[in-house]
Amino acid sequence: MTPAIGSAAPDFELTWRVGEPAIRRSAWQEGRPLVLLFYPLAFSPVCTDELCAVRDDGAQWSELDARILGVSVDSPWVNARFADELGIDFPLLSDFNREVASAYGVLNDDYWGMRGVSDRAAFVIDASGTVVWAWHSPDDAVLPDFEAIRAAVAEASEPAR
Repeated sequence: MTPAIGSAAPDFELTWRVGEPAIRRSAWQEGRPLVLLFYPLAFSPVCTDELCAVRDDGAQWSELDARILGVSVDSPWVNARFADELGIDFPLLSDFNREVASAYGVLNDDYWGMRGVSDRAAFVIDASGTVVWAWHSPDDAVLPDFEAIRAAVAEASEPAR
């Protein structure tokens, strides 16, 4: 089940490059808002479009002081090559065991006949680790609304009143 708005975001630790330390979401976030992007499969056309759009908007994410993590069920070797070929400057994590996609309620058991591929989904997690925005689509051709994500990050960055 997808975490509800206002609930604690499931913490996790995943590998992004073999031989590099794994990334723990809560520690890597460093008290900043986090955009967590689940994408079905590396090197697929829509996933490439999505991650390149986020890469190309790097200055806007920096202005918002947002951290970004991509997650797919691909192996760390595939994600590393995907990131290198696209010039992605944020970690693409391997959820090869499908535990994180399951915890976030985005695991698809019938993705074009393949079991255990994540749907496309996006979450904004505030500095305290609370889910403040969530989007999930089983239609892999649909991209998340990046303007809505940026608005959620901006709101999550505002000091409490």
